[in-house]
Amino acid sequence: MHAITTPSYGGPEVLTWAEVADPIAGAGEVLVEVAASAVNRADLLQRQGFYPPPPGASEVIGMECSGTVAGVGAGVSGWPAGMEVCALLAGGGYAERVVVPAGQVLPVPRGVDLITAAALPEVTCTVWANVFMLARLRPGETLLVHGGAGGIGTMAIQLAHRHGATVLCTAGSAAKLSRCRELGADVAINYRDEDFVVRAREATGGRGVDVILDNMGGAYLPRNVDTLAVGGRLMTIGLQGGRTGELDLGVLLAKRAAVHATSLRARPVEEKAAIVAAVREHVWPAIESGEVRVIVDRVVPLPDAAEAHRVMEASEHVGKVVLER
Repeated sequence: MHAITTPSYGGPEVLTWAEVADPIAGAGEVLVEVAASAVNRADLLQRQGFYPPPPGASEVIGMECSGTVAGVGAGVSGWPAGMEVCALLAGGGYAERVVVPAGQVLPVPRGVDLITAAALPEVTCTVWANVFMLARLRPGETLLVHGGAGGIGTMAIQLAHRHGATVLCTAGSAAKLSRCRELGADVAINYRDEDFVVRAREATGGRGVDVILDNMGGAYLPRNVDTLAVGGRLMTIGLQGGRTGELDLGVLLAKRAAVHATSLRARPVEEKAAIVAAVREHVWPAIESGEVRVIVDRVVPLPDAAEAHRVMEASEHVGKVVLER
């Protein structure tokens, strides 16, 4: 088969469409004929040599895909050949075929086309696992989403709004802030010329926010903690602002707050299967009813993955960038 390979680490130009060995479904795995994949920030880091795949995972970039079932390994049932699916991957999505543990496969939601479905697994699993399973956002609470116009941000805004939470978000342009409001954000903050700590306090009457979904990491750590309400939960899922930051434990203690740093890719198969099952139960109905939708900025041919990476690095997109085979 063909796949996007990285003969060396570096800029988008290192991404190369080349022939590689065909994957074979082992016990408990599903073989998917890929129709599309989607770009995630982690893909850019892997291309640069900063985020290698977990042991045993494909070296090919790509943490989600959509396609049709081409075969199954021993012990797998319920995924007949030809069925349209999407899947959460540890790697291998930028390819013509990929194998994935059966517990990480999802049916394409009714009303969603096969190409668009490639943009669903990572954002839905990340948001549900962090905001709802771990942070336990409750109706009536307040959520602050950093990077509200990105793939994860656009999904988090919609799901939290549907859940009955008040949603605040940050983004970097008037156009992106407008899109966030359209999706359900109650307060949209331009991080380039506004202080999100001040705006969040104003929006909550000085109380602070209950949950923060943060993609920045170190650079935002002290200000995120300042923004939390008593009993608040900070969920750090990215390090775009660096790996280290100052944490005032006295502030954290006074607020009886929690800081969680989580990742999805390297979790055990059983944990990912539990998250996928929860997404199918709780998120798929909202997508099928039209209450929640995945936002796709553009679709790029898979062999042109370098262009898709350039778009994401320049933050020119709103929602997801999809790679169509």
